[in-house]
Amino acid sequence: MSYEPKIKSEEIDLLFDAILCLTSQEECYRFFEDICTIKELQSIAQRLHVARLLQEKKTYSDIEYITKASTTTISRINKCLLYGADGYRLILDRLAQEE
Repeated sequence: MSYEPKIKSEEIDLLFDAILCLTSQEECYRFFEDICTIKELQSIAQRLHVARLLQEKKTYSDIEYITKASTTTISRINKCLLYGADGYRLILDRLAQEE
């Protein structure tokens, strides 16, 4: 089954192609520190952490305490895990395979 993204554009294709060119964590730091603000990077990292904790069946209150994410953010991420494009699940499964 093929996935049709809702946000597809030439600019986003370029961004994703650039990300796919990165070959190390150091390159990721260099690129993302240039392209994102520190707050944006922290927010993205927090969302992934929340997704991981939700997948581990942690409670909202535990996740809020651990990550300092709002319950609104936690709920939004939970909805993505349940009804989204399976992007979180894809990457969390791959990360788990590497561990």
